[in-house]
Amino acid sequence: MDVDPKPEAVVELSNVWKVFGERASETVEAAKTTGLTKAEALEEFATVIGVRDASFSVARGEIFCIMGLSGSGKSTLVRHVNRLIEPTAGTIKVLGEDVSAMGKKDLREMRSRHIGMVFQHMALMPHRSVRENVAYPLEIRGVPKSQRWAISDHTLGLVDLQGYEDRLPRELSGGMQQRVGIARALASDPEILLMDEPFSALDPLIRLQLQDQFSALVSELKKTTLFITHDLDEAIRIGHRIAIMKDGVIVQIGTPEEIVTNPADDYVREFVQGISRLKLVKAHSIMQPLNGYDRSALADAKRASHDTDLDTLIDMSVDSDAPVVVTEGDSEVGYISKATLLRGIQGGK
Repeated sequence: MDVDPKPEAVVELSNVWKVFGERASETVEAAKTTGLTKAEALEEFATVIGVRDASFSVARGEIFCIMGLSGSGKSTLVRHVNRLIEPTAGTIKVLGEDVSAMGKKDLREMRSRHIGMVFQHMALMPHRSVRENVAYPLEIRGVPKSQRWAISDHTLGLVDLQGYEDRLPRELSGGMQQRVGIARALASDPEILLMDEPFSALDPLIRLQLQDQFSALVSELKKTTLFITHDLDEAIRIGHRIAIMKDGVIVQIGTPEEIVTNPADDYVREFVQGISRLKLVKAHSIMQPLNGYDRSALADAKRASHDTDLDTLIDMSVDSDAPVVVTEGDSEVGYISKATLLRGIQGGK
């Protein structure tokens, strides 16, 4: 049987620490040896632990959400990827290259060609047109005007802003300005996007629309994305995996389904308790094994794929008391009774 190769890691962080203060190195050593807490570091060394021993990798084409409350360290962490912040300890690799070891020239090259960044506040240049704002990174690189104009217009088309090329930023709504920012980040065709709460200042309906549009666009273009948010609903909506942070520590990393069904601790559990499970939890998470079940009684039962969500399973079960048989490929791998389905909706009480 063929085994799928391990996905290519585009971004890798290994044991990354960021401590602010003059005695940063001493703080790291003390934290490693004695378990020094954030509060104790402030009291003993007058330092602030921003990121504590963070390790993860992001595969090509993956949307990796880093989620946490204000002060959790999520924005500090993501700024290590393009070395806007220098780590106190640890290793950051981007496209196989050690970012920490790069000289200024190589670092500028990495930032301009391989990494695009979108912030909450876009800081569009008010005196330049939408087209000129999007083309600006290409202008810095010395790309000829005709070429950067063509790239700008094409990229604006990707974010549905055709016809607005000659407008000034002040003539656009907030959501449209954010789309200009996304287009500017995409103009240099980077492999990696760093998104720091890009939609958090927008109205809820506009946020939902941009989340859907962004997810579809990133999937189509196969961009590897680190997406920072304080909103778990947003992380679940767009992320392939989610890292939840607290006080500089990554508490849990998992798929949206794993985070909701198996929270690592009470902190994560509080976050997920209000999240709807209907579109998130899949049949494979709640099914029971077929061992010992009378197979003949399942001959006329409905079949559902192992990745069918709870909402669909409810529709399948409404008009029948028979269980639903769960399949994976050509194999029957489990079943879901009405009682099991109700427990799945309830959250495994």
